[in-house]
Amino acid sequence: MEITVQREQVEGLIRKVVAGMQNLEAGFTERPSISLIRMDNWDWSQGVGLFSLYLHYKETGDKAILNYLTDWFDSRIREGLPGKNVNTMCPLLTLSYLIEETPNEVYMDICREWAAYAANEMPRTPEAGITHVTIDGDNEGELWDDTLYMTVLFLGRMGVLLDKDDYVQESIHQFLVHLKYLTDTETGLFFHGWSFERNDNFARALWGRGNSWYTAGLVDYLEIVELPYGVKKFMLTSLERQVRKLAELQAASGMWHTLLDDPDSYEETSATAGFAYGILKAVRMGYISEQYRECGMKALQAVIGCIDEQGAVQGVSYGTSMGHTLQFYKDIAVCPMPYGQSMALLMLVEGLKHYDNG
Repeated sequence: MEITVQREQVEGLIRKVVAGMQNLEAGFTERPSISLIRMDNWDWSQGVGLFSLYLHYKETGDKAILNYLTDWFDSRIREGLPGKNVNTMCPLLTLSYLIEETPNEVYMDICREWAAYAANEMPRTPEAGITHVTIDGDNEGELWDDTLYMTVLFLGRMGVLLDKDDYVQESIHQFLVHLKYLTDTETGLFFHGWSFERNDNFARALWGRGNSWYTAGLVDYLEIVELPYGVKKFMLTSLERQVRKLAELQAASGMWHTLLDDPDSYEETSATAGFAYGILKAVRMGYISEQYRECGMKALQAVIGCIDEQGAVQGVSYGTSMGHTLQFYKDIAVCPMPYGQSMALLMLVEGLKHYDNG
């Protein structure tokens, strides 16, 4: 009976989190020129939220969600799209799937144009990594782990959609070059960034949400792109080593800290939800050992405790640029964010499949 109650609770929370995402409002003056909190802007934060809504629509067939997504894109297109950079690429992943739901030449033209830019024109670092250019700065010579989720998933998806193997191969290259420079060989976790100009990993921050972009992103990337055996094995062994260390660092509460190896940094919900989603899906797909299911479910229960009555996911760190000190990460403000809602939604939907498995 306990499992039944828990499952019903999760189903109710899914509805709350979806509504909470659509109704987020900024409770303070934000730093960027556009809001990362409100869903009516086009940037990475909203893009992550949109993708989780699309995946939930595919699970449920809920036409209200499909209508919300198409209305969102139609409104943003009428307003005029922002400049192209790593972060503004993020909403295009969802748009590339909407093409299959509601064939629209305008959608396809936008996706085709932006994918060509990502593949051929977006600034590169040495070794041809994608430079993490954002609205806030050019970040010349810098690799950030965020890039994999914000741009590379879309690039791989468009390679498949357009039957352009060069796009697929470029997406593979980006995963490999980022893993080369961001992996902490002592722990198997990932640093937030690498600078070819500084020749270092900045503050050597093992930042929670940055790590979760790999955990959550890879399990979806593997459903987008069919990888060569050797590349897939390389990525999955990197994932399992990361998860092994995550299991060691998981707090008694089930959460992870915003700096994974620093228990004095605050526990952070979006990273915890991203890890729960990635771990549980990786276990279900047979990518990593069954032994990590308990770790994922413990995280799921912890995140459930962070969802308020209005469906807002609390304890989420605000958008985080590259920190040059570890204290920088500890000082990031905490508030509900679209990506916090998104990762919680993905986690809850995935969690249902594990309740089904007992």
